[in-house]
Amino acid sequence: MKYNKLSNGLKMPVLGLGTFLIEDGSSVYDTVLNALKIGYRHIDTAYMYRNEKGIGDAIRDSKIPREEIFITTKLSTQAMGNKELLEQSFQESLDKLQTNYVDLLIIHWPSHNEKINAITWEFLEEQYKNKKALAIGVSNFQRHHLEDLFKTAKIKPMINQVELHPGLSQVYLQKYLEKENIAITSYGPLMKGMVFEAPYIETLTEIAAKYNASVAQIIIAWGLKRNIFMIPKSVNEKRLLENFNAKDIKLENKDVERINQLNKGKRVYTDPDNNPIAPY
Repeated sequence: MKYNKLSNGLKMPVLGLGTFLIEDGSSVYDTVLNALKIGYRHIDTAYMYRNEKGIGDAIRDSKIPREEIFITTKLSTQAMGNKELLEQSFQESLDKLQTNYVDLLIIHWPSHNEKINAITWEFLEEQYKNKKALAIGVSNFQRHHLEDLFKTAKIKPMINQVELHPGLSQVYLQKYLEKENIAITSYGPLMKGMVFEAPYIETLTEIAAKYNASVAQIIIAWGLKRNIFMIPKSVNEKRLLENFNAKDIKLENKDVERINQLNKGKRVYTDPDNNPIAPY
Protein backbone atom coordinates (compact mmCIF):
# COMPACT_ATOMS: atom_id res chain seq x y z
CA MET A 1 0.00 0.00 0.00
CA LYS A 2 1.24 3.49 -0.86
CA TYR A 3 1.00 6.19 1.80
CA ASN A 4 1.04 9.97 1.47
CA LYS A 5 1.85 12.30 4.34
CA LEU A 6 -0.60 14.83 5.77
CA SER A 7 0.67 18.27 6.77
CA ASN A 8 1.59 17.04 10.27
CA GLY A 9 3.66 14.16 8.88
CA LEU A 10 1.11 11.41 9.53
CA LYS A 11 1.14 8.72 6.85
CA MET A 12 -2.29 7.94 5.38
CA PRO A 13 -3.03 5.12 2.90
CA VAL A 14 -3.87 6.62 -0.48
CA LEU A 15 -6.65 4.08 -0.99
CA GLY A 16 -9.28 3.15 1.57
CA LEU A 17 -12.74 1.70 2.01
CA GLY A 18 -15.74 3.99 2.30
CA THR A 19 -18.61 2.58 4.36
CA PHE A 20 -21.48 5.03 3.79
CA LEU A 21 -24.83 3.18 3.64
CA ILE A 22 -23.31 -0.18 4.62
CA GLU A 23 -25.56 -1.48 7.37
CA ASP A 24 -24.19 -2.31 10.79
CA GLY A 25 -23.95 -5.96 11.77
CA SER A 26 -22.96 -8.73 9.37
CA SER A 27 -22.96 -6.53 6.26
CA VAL A 28 -20.33 -4.03 7.37
CA TYR A 29 -18.51 -6.65 9.44
CA ASP A 30 -18.02 -9.00 6.48
CA THR A 31 -17.17 -6.15 4.12
CA VAL A 32 -14.49 -4.67 6.36
CA LEU A 33 -13.04 -8.08 7.23
CA ASN A 34 -12.83 -8.97 3.52
CA ALA A 35 -11.26 -5.62 2.71
CA LEU A 36 -8.61 -6.03 5.40
CA LYS A 37 -7.80 -9.53 4.10
CA ILE A 38 -7.37 -8.10 0.60
CA GLY A 39 -4.93 -5.50 1.91
CA TYR A 40 -6.93 -2.36 2.64
CA ARG A 41 -5.56 -0.49 5.63
CA HIS A 42 -7.81 2.58 5.71
CA ILE A 43 -11.43 2.34 6.84
CA ASP A 44 -13.62 5.45 6.59
CA THR A 45 -16.79 5.73 8.67
CA ALA A 46 -18.84 8.30 10.58
CA TYR A 47 -21.05 8.61 13.64
CA MET A 48 -23.91 9.29 11.24
CA TYR A 49 -23.36 6.01 9.36
CA ARG A 50 -24.39 3.99 12.44
CA ASN A 51 -22.01 1.17 11.56
CA GLU A 52 -18.99 1.84 13.80
CA LYS A 53 -19.76 -1.19 16.01
CA GLY A 54 -19.54 -3.67 13.14
CA ILE A 55 -16.36 -2.01 11.89
CA GLY A 56 -14.80 -2.21 15.35
CA ASP A 57 -15.69 -5.90 15.57
CA ALA A 58 -14.14 -6.60 12.15
CA ILE A 59 -10.93 -4.75 12.98
CA ARG A 60 -10.68 -6.67 16.27
CA ASP A 61 -11.29 -10.04 14.63
CA SER A 62 -8.84 -9.33 11.80
CA LYS A 63 -6.01 -9.70 14.34
CA ILE A 64 -4.14 -6.95 12.47
CA PRO A 65 -2.32 -4.67 14.93
CA ARG A 66 -4.29 -1.48 15.59
CA GLU A 67 -1.39 0.75 14.56
CA GLU A 68 -1.40 -0.79 11.08
CA ILE A 69 -5.00 0.26 10.39
CA PHE A 70 -5.92 3.87 9.61
CA ILE A 71 -9.38 4.67 10.98
CA THR A 72 -11.28 7.79 9.94
CA THR A 73 -14.53 8.79 11.59
CA LYS A 74 -16.65 11.92 11.52
CA LEU A 75 -18.32 13.73 14.39
CA SER A 76 -22.03 13.68 15.08
CA THR A 77 -23.56 16.57 13.16
CA GLN A 78 -26.26 17.00 15.80
CA ALA A 79 -23.62 17.52 18.48
CA MET A 80 -21.91 20.38 16.67
CA GLY A 81 -21.41 23.50 18.72
CA ASN A 82 -22.06 21.69 22.03
CA LYS A 83 -18.86 20.52 23.74
CA GLU A 84 -20.66 18.15 26.10
CA LEU A 85 -22.55 16.41 23.30
CA LEU A 86 -19.42 16.31 21.16
CA GLU A 87 -17.52 14.62 23.98
CA GLN A 88 -20.30 12.08 24.53
CA SER A 89 -20.77 11.19 20.88
CA PHE A 90 -17.04 10.97 20.14
CA GLN A 91 -16.52 8.66 23.12
CA GLU A 92 -19.39 6.56 21.79
CA SER A 93 -17.57 6.30 18.46
CA LEU A 94 -14.34 5.27 20.19
CA ASP A 95 -16.16 2.65 22.25
CA LYS A 96 -17.88 1.16 19.21
CA LEU A 97 -14.65 1.15 17.21
CA GLN A 98 -12.93 -0.47 20.23
CA THR A 99 -10.03 1.94 20.20
CA ASN A 100 -8.77 4.79 22.35
CA TYR A 101 -7.90 6.99 19.37
CA VAL A 102 -8.73 7.48 15.70
CA ASP A 103 -6.18 8.32 13.05
CA LEU A 104 -8.37 11.02 11.51
CA LEU A 105 -11.31 12.88 13.05
CA ILE A 106 -13.47 15.03 10.79
CA ILE A 107 -16.29 17.59 10.95
CA HIS A 108 -18.84 15.83 8.73
CA TRP A 109 -20.76 18.83 7.36
CA PRO A 110 -20.27 22.58 7.78
CA SER A 111 -22.88 24.42 9.79
CA HIS A 112 -24.39 27.51 8.21
CA ASN A 113 -23.35 29.27 11.42
CA GLU A 114 -19.61 29.91 11.45
CA LYS A 115 -19.61 30.15 15.28
CA ILE A 116 -20.86 26.55 15.49
CA ASN A 117 -18.08 25.47 13.14
CA ALA A 118 -15.52 27.34 15.26
CA ILE A 119 -16.67 25.72 18.52
CA THR A 120 -16.68 22.29 16.90
CA TRP A 121 -13.23 22.81 15.42
CA GLU A 122 -11.89 23.85 18.82
CA PHE A 123 -13.14 20.48 20.12
CA LEU A 124 -11.20 18.71 17.36
CA GLU A 125 -8.08 20.67 18.22
CA GLU A 126 -8.42 19.45 21.82
CA GLN A 127 -8.70 15.84 20.67
CA TYR A 128 -5.61 16.31 18.52
CA LYS A 129 -3.63 17.75 21.41
CA ASN A 130 -4.59 14.92 23.75
CA LYS A 131 -3.84 12.34 21.01
CA LYS A 132 -7.35 10.95 20.74
CA ALA A 133 -7.10 11.98 17.07
CA LEU A 134 -3.76 11.76 15.27
CA ALA A 135 -5.01 14.11 12.56
CA ILE A 136 -8.05 16.37 12.19
CA GLY A 137 -9.94 17.62 9.19
CA VAL A 138 -13.24 18.61 7.65
CA SER A 139 -15.66 17.29 5.06
CA ASN A 140 -17.84 19.10 2.54
CA PHE A 141 -16.21 22.46 3.30
CA GLN A 142 -16.25 24.99 0.52
CA ARG A 143 -13.52 27.61 0.26
CA HIS A 144 -15.59 30.19 2.17
CA HIS A 145 -16.25 27.72 5.01
CA LEU A 146 -12.51 27.19 5.36
CA GLU A 147 -11.70 30.90 5.27
CA ASP A 148 -14.24 31.52 8.03
CA LEU A 149 -12.70 28.69 10.06
CA PHE A 150 -9.19 30.09 9.63
CA LYS A 151 -10.25 33.22 11.56
CA THR A 152 -10.31 31.30 14.85
CA ALA A 153 -8.48 28.01 14.20
CA LYS A 154 -5.18 27.45 15.96
CA ILE A 155 -4.49 24.40 13.80
CA LYS A 156 -5.41 24.20 10.13
CA PRO A 157 -7.44 21.23 8.90
CA MET A 158 -5.15 18.56 7.51
CA ILE A 159 -7.67 17.22 5.01
CA ASN A 160 -10.97 18.08 3.34
CA GLN A 161 -13.16 15.16 2.23
CA VAL A 162 -15.48 16.22 -0.57
CA GLU A 163 -17.70 14.92 -3.33
CA LEU A 164 -15.31 14.42 -6.24
CA HIS A 165 -15.79 12.43 -9.44
CA PRO A 166 -15.58 12.93 -13.23
CA GLY A 167 -18.72 15.09 -13.19
CA LEU A 168 -17.33 17.26 -10.38
CA SER A 169 -13.57 17.25 -10.75
CA GLN A 170 -12.89 19.85 -8.01
CA VAL A 171 -9.71 20.93 -9.81
CA TYR A 172 -9.96 24.50 -8.55
CA LEU A 173 -10.79 23.51 -4.97
CA GLN A 174 -7.81 21.16 -5.00
CA LYS A 175 -5.50 23.97 -6.15
CA TYR A 176 -6.74 26.15 -3.29
CA LEU A 177 -6.27 23.34 -0.78
CA GLU A 178 -2.76 22.64 -2.03
CA LYS A 179 -1.91 26.31 -1.47
CA GLU A 180 -3.18 25.96 2.13
CA ASN A 181 -1.31 22.64 2.61
CA ILE A 182 -4.59 20.74 3.06
CA ALA A 183 -4.96 17.28 1.52
CA ILE A 184 -8.12 16.21 -0.31
CA THR A 185 -10.17 13.01 -0.23
CA SER A 186 -12.79 12.01 -2.80
CA TYR A 187 -16.08 10.43 -1.84
CA GLY A 188 -18.72 9.19 -4.30
CA PRO A 189 -16.21 8.65 -7.15
CA LEU A 190 -18.73 6.69 -9.25
CA MET A 191 -21.43 9.40 -9.10
CA LYS A 192 -24.05 6.92 -7.81
CA GLY A 193 -23.54 5.00 -11.05
CA MET A 194 -23.88 8.00 -13.37
CA VAL A 195 -20.32 7.53 -14.67
CA PHE A 196 -21.74 4.56 -16.60
CA GLU A 197 -24.06 6.87 -18.55
CA ALA A 198 -23.62 9.64 -21.12
CA PRO A 199 -21.82 12.02 -21.28
CA TYR A 200 -19.13 10.19 -19.25
CA ILE A 201 -19.16 6.55 -20.29
CA GLU A 202 -17.76 6.85 -23.83
CA THR A 203 -14.53 8.58 -22.78
CA LEU A 204 -14.11 6.45 -19.68
CA THR A 205 -14.64 3.24 -21.65
CA GLU A 206 -12.02 4.26 -24.21
CA ILE A 207 -9.48 4.98 -21.49
CA ALA A 208 -10.35 1.76 -19.63
CA ALA A 209 -9.74 -0.31 -22.79
CA LYS A 210 -6.31 1.31 -23.19
CA TYR A 211 -5.23 0.09 -19.75
CA ASN A 212 -7.16 -3.22 -19.84
CA ALA A 213 -9.05 -2.03 -16.78
CA SER A 214 -12.61 -1.39 -15.64
CA VAL A 215 -14.20 2.06 -15.65
CA ALA A 216 -14.27 2.02 -11.85
CA GLN A 217 -10.56 1.26 -11.74
CA ILE A 218 -9.80 4.11 -14.15
CA ILE A 219 -11.69 6.60 -11.96
CA ILE A 220 -9.83 5.47 -8.85
CA ALA A 221 -6.51 5.63 -10.72
CA TRP A 222 -7.44 9.13 -11.99
CA GLY A 223 -7.88 10.33 -8.43
CA LEU A 224 -4.67 8.70 -7.19
CA LYS A 225 -2.68 10.21 -10.08
CA ARG A 226 -3.96 13.63 -8.94
CA ASN A 227 -2.71 12.94 -5.37
CA ILE A 228 -6.27 12.59 -4.13
CA PHE A 229 -7.03 10.08 -1.37
CA MET A 230 -9.68 7.68 -2.67
CA ILE A 231 -12.25 5.78 -0.56
CA PRO A 232 -14.55 3.88 -2.96
CA LYS A 233 -17.30 1.77 -1.41
CA SER A 234 -18.39 -1.75 -2.27
CA VAL A 235 -19.81 -4.70 -0.36
CA ASN A 236 -18.97 -7.12 -3.19
CA GLU A 237 -15.73 -9.03 -2.56
CA LYS A 238 -14.84 -9.16 -6.26
CA ARG A 239 -15.28 -5.40 -6.62
CA LEU A 240 -13.36 -4.77 -3.41
CA LEU A 241 -10.39 -6.54 -5.00
CA GLU A 242 -10.91 -4.77 -8.32
CA ASN A 243 -10.95 -1.38 -6.62
CA PHE A 244 -7.87 -2.27 -4.57
CA ASN A 245 -5.92 -3.26 -7.68
CA ALA A 246 -6.63 0.15 -9.23
CA LYS A 247 -3.74 1.50 -7.16
CA ASP A 248 -1.35 -0.24 -9.57
CA ILE A 249 -2.68 1.53 -12.68
CA LYS A 250 -0.58 4.51 -13.74
CA LEU A 251 -2.53 6.85 -15.99
CA GLU A 252 -0.75 9.07 -18.48
CA ASN A 253 -1.23 12.79 -17.88
CA LYS A 254 -3.17 13.17 -21.13
CA ASP A 255 -5.75 10.66 -19.89
CA VAL A 256 -6.05 12.43 -16.55
CA GLU A 257 -6.76 15.62 -18.47
CA ARG A 258 -9.36 13.90 -20.66
CA ILE A 259 -11.23 12.86 -17.52
CA ASN A 260 -10.83 16.34 -16.03
CA GLN A 261 -12.53 17.70 -19.15
CA LEU A 262 -15.65 15.66 -18.33
CA ASN A 263 -16.32 18.04 -15.44
CA LYS A 264 -19.87 19.45 -15.51
CA GLY A 265 -19.87 20.94 -12.01
CA LYS A 266 -22.54 18.35 -11.24
CA ARG A 267 -23.34 17.24 -7.71
CA VAL A 268 -25.15 13.98 -6.99
CA TYR A 269 -24.90 14.41 -3.21
CA THR A 270 -25.98 17.27 -0.96
CA ASP A 271 -24.88 20.82 -1.71
CA PRO A 272 -22.79 21.99 1.29
CA ASP A 273 -24.19 25.51 0.98
CA ASN A 274 -27.77 24.27 1.25
CA ASN A 275 -27.34 21.21 3.43
CA PRO A 276 -30.11 20.43 5.92
CA ILE A 277 -27.83 18.15 7.93
CA ALA A 278 -25.72 20.31 10.23
CA PRO A 279 -27.28 22.68 12.80
CA TYR A 280 -27.73 26.34 11.99
